[in-house]
Amino acid sequence: MSLAAPAAVRIGTAGWSYPHWSGLVYPKTPWPGFHALEVIAKHLDVVEINSSFYQQLKPEVVRLWIKKVEANPEFLFTAKLHQDFTHNRVLDPAEIAGFKAGLAPLQQAKKLGAVLMQFPWSFRFTAENREFFIQLRRAFHEYPLVAEMRHSSWMAEEAVGTFLDYRVGFCNIDQPVYTSAMPPTAFLTSQVAYVRLHGRNPKNSLGAFERDSQKSTRARQHDYLYSEVELSEWAQRIQHAGRFADRTFVIFNNDAGAKSFVNALQLQAMLKGVRGAAPRDLRRKFPMELERFGPRGAEQQWLDFSGAHDGLTPVRAPAEPPANPRAA
Repeated sequence: MSLAAPAAVRIGTAGWSYPHWSGLVYPKTPWPGFHALEVIAKHLDVVEINSSFYQQLKPEVVRLWIKKVEANPEFLFTAKLHQDFTHNRVLDPAEIAGFKAGLAPLQQAKKLGAVLMQFPWSFRFTAENREFFIQLRRAFHEYPLVAEMRHSSWMAEEAVGTFLDYRVGFCNIDQPVYTSAMPPTAFLTSQVAYVRLHGRNPKNSLGAFERDSQKSTRARQHDYLYSEVELSEWAQRIQHAGRFADRTFVIFNNDAGAKSFVNALQLQAMLKGVRGAAPRDLRRKFPMELERFGPRGAEQQWLDFSGAHDGLTPVRAPAEPPANPRAA
């Protein structure tokens, strides 16, 4: 049984270029011409670009990405603002222009859903940080901006008021409990509702107190699988935050073991009633979580839907792709 989803809700993952998804989400031996985004767009309606946090995007690469998701006309990208802006407080005009050039193809193709400003836990609500937040908003005024604040001081009335005054979306996050960590919220401060689910691994503090290697930290903080009960709790918050939003984005950031992909499929079924055939290898890895996401379940869903359909809108049965397209 699905819940009533907010209008234009899209559910996806943070990033897609993960070697550890090979043999789970993607085939262990990709065929010639294979591209991971084609798989993502087959099952989900949004993906968050991680690489833009670390380097400026190349327009020619972005145009390729757009081409690879053409089969899903509803598909959108969101992108993280480069860490030089959010962490190093860079406001150099040349750096700003370079970042915008990378996003230009997405804007032109109307495939850019939002730009996420991910701030560190150390970025607390102070007069100085508020002023920098406003400066960033002005520097990237042409984008639908969303900000993720990991410190709970940004829940203050004046802080939330700043989001409202400058039309910046409040990123509602799920993260483990630690000192002054932002708790779960369901705020809507702009036309874009945004949710990021990082997992609840108790060893994770989203980098707030980490001093070890980036690789070991990432492996720890992204290794978590949400239960159906936890997803149901977030479904209620998503409904609340997205009631008056033009667009709602839900991004899973628990990529270890492709758990973000599993949870995205589960929440999509819960909120939107969409239950297509999950990748075969992923179903073998998560047989209980994806029990109803096989070809038979997808076919039954289509039969149920088409039987009650008004006959005005075309429908197509979801099908599981062959392991190798040449086998088709």
